[in-house]
Amino acid sequence: MKKKIKRVFVIIISIFSLLTFFYFLFVNYYPSFGGDVSKERQVVYQQSKQYNKGKFNNTLPVPKETSFKETLKIAYAFLTTEVPNGTPKNDLKVEKTDSINIANYKDNGRLIWFGHSSFLIQIEGKNILLDPMFGKVAAPHPLLGASRFHKEFPLAVEKLPKIDAVLFSHDHYDHLDYETILKIKGKASHFFVPLGVGVHLESWGVTSDKITELDWWQETKFEELTFVCTPAQHFSGRKLNNAQSTLWSSWVITSEKQNIFFSGDSGYACHFKEIGNKYGPFDIALLECGQYNEMWTDIHMNPEETAQAGIDVKAKKIMPIHWGSFKLALHEWTEPVKRLQAKASELNIKVITPKIGENIIVKDTMDTYSNWWENL
Repeated sequence: MKKKIKRVFVIIISIFSLLTFFYFLFVNYYPSFGGDVSKERQVVYQQSKQYNKGKFNNTLPVPKETSFKETLKIAYAFLTTEVPNGTPKNDLKVEKTDSINIANYKDNGRLIWFGHSSFLIQIEGKNILLDPMFGKVAAPHPLLGASRFHKEFPLAVEKLPKIDAVLFSHDHYDHLDYETILKIKGKASHFFVPLGVGVHLESWGVTSDKITELDWWQETKFEELTFVCTPAQHFSGRKLNNAQSTLWSSWVITSEKQNIFFSGDSGYACHFKEIGNKYGPFDIALLECGQYNEMWTDIHMNPEETAQAGIDVKAKKIMPIHWGSFKLALHEWTEPVKRLQAKASELNIKVITPKIGENIIVKDTMDTYSNWWENL
């Protein structure tokens, strides 16, 4: 009996050791995991109020450290819970545009949603990408995630025109994608990111002179535009041993006549009012609304909080983002937008719900969109 127990124990240890070995190889040699913050950069980041003991922190003490048992519980729930209507019945069809339309556009500031949190902004003659993520899955490898809800984009990434600026909110896989960077780095003039995120771009071949890292509340001029790196309540990390090694943020994009707020990923907190008081009102606020769960309410908003965040930032209209592309939580795929519409009606704040690829005019006060997701 003792020999049998010993044999089982040896087998378990061997399997664990083998898995650890392969994880080490995968993480250290597969490029999609990105770079690591050097000790020299850590010294620089110590000047940030958000940085302490080698990690970036939220203003409030969140997210709480998740125990191994809790992590297994979350993983088990996600893998075993069947969610009715968790994904669309069929591949979502998007509104297509062409490269000539994009390249020649000189009219009023507009946005084109590419799904999830990705946008092309055309403002003041500039082409700007927000959290461009054009990968098939929100994971470090295609086998480790479910495919997005739409196979096509409004415009193939290869046909995008010269990009003047790219803004990222944080380094999670559904926002910062290795394959996407490889496709856009040659046509993008400059990247603006929160502190630390530049290490990933550099590891993927973007030169440091094309990267500007900003701390919360720091502003930078970009010709006729101003970019402001503003707070968010979230976290970061692309592998087990580098959680919170880079900063996360929201963004303000403003010109003399137009003002846009992009929330990135964030739980609901007082920073929305601070941003609204300092930089509002906004012509449009692109607000996270999707991939929420009661187990992580401090780092993702539920739809009712999204509506309130729109009030807080003093937005003339809000658009739900972070939905309609990936299944990353245990709610129906259309639940976020339905709940948001109900709460926004109660709070008397305008919500726009464009289809992926539809034009969104920044200062248009008459724009109306259908409930395109119904019966899908």
